Amino acid sequence: MVVEVLETTFKDFFSVKLQLLRKQISDSLKKVFAENELLSVQLDSVQLDVDLILCHFLKKDRTWLLFNRDFEVEETLLKEIYEAVEKRKTGFPIAYITGHKEFFGLDFNVSPDVLIPKPDTELLVELGIRNEESGIKNGSGNVRRICDMCSGSGCVGISLAWSLLNDERFNGRKMELTFVDVSEKALKITKENAERILNCEKNQEKIEIDFNFVLSNLFDNVEGKFDLIVTNPPYVPRSQSLELLKDGRSEPLLALNGDVQKNGEFSESDDGLFLIRRLVPQCYERLNHGGTVIMETGEYNAEETAELFKLAGFKDVHIEKDLNGMLRDVAGRKG
Repeated sequence: MVVEVLETTFKDFFSVKLQLLRKQISDSLKKVFAENELLSVQLDSVQLDVDLILCHFLKKDRTWLLFNRDFEVEETLLKEIYEAVEKRKTGFPIAYITGHKEFFGLDFNVSPDVLIPKPDTELLVELGIRNEESGIKNGSGNVRRICDMCSGSGCVGISLAWSLLNDERFNGRKMELTFVDVSEKALKITKENAERILNCEKNQEKIEIDFNFVLSNLFDNVEGKFDLIVTNPPYVPRSQSLELLKDGRSEPLLALNGDVQKNGEFSESDDGLFLIRRLVPQCYERLNHGGTVIMETGEYNAEETAELFKLAGFKDVHIEKDLNGMLRDVAGRKG
């Protein structure tokens, strides 16, 4: 019956016990992943994948799954779950199947129009928070203008704002938060996440936040200057970005490939720096005096990016490592 449930159209089955369904899906995914070299690295996460799929369609948490093993999953849900499993077998990410991804303790809407938020990117948020904490100590103004460039899901800027919103040291201050992306679909997801996550907590006793959502190729359509720019731009070398997508992850190439020209065409460069070479001097131009830019560049080209920072005129340029000891973020100050 285990095999039949997976391989039929479910017309002969009205329900399946959760314990059996959980095992059969796990066995099925493990078999496919073990036979696929690109997916075999994800074998260790199969059980988590299974549980996330079941939690999504059953609208329950993992604890509920463990304590309700005899729950009967009805035919209608079986078909939806099976279709999701088939997608996962191709490498299609769980986050795109469920439409959600946790980042910095918050729940973000995601789709194939945006990169899935990665744990390593949480360092970018932490560095932004440290910068604002330092600003408090140094007596910076009560109005902070912050830009999340290449916002994607908005996870960086939103997580930063959420942290400040819930820190009493920032009460009574005002934040102007600008999200920028070249993709209209990505910017729509940014806006959905910002309004859902931040507006529900905003009140006059905390931080007053003004939002701006700008469709722009880097700073082309962006007005004004900022005290802090946080950005996770495309920085993967062209050839490697194409290689990454072979595992079926379906993330947008535009958000990975750092060697894309302004017109969207591939450049002849293959170092992941083509876009960053344009972005760094723009960041310098758009910062207020004493302002900071923090940019994720990963292990691919952090050292080269740091040199671009120095050439653009940034002071106190330094590289931060992630929890795995890999070069991750480059920061600099406009002196």
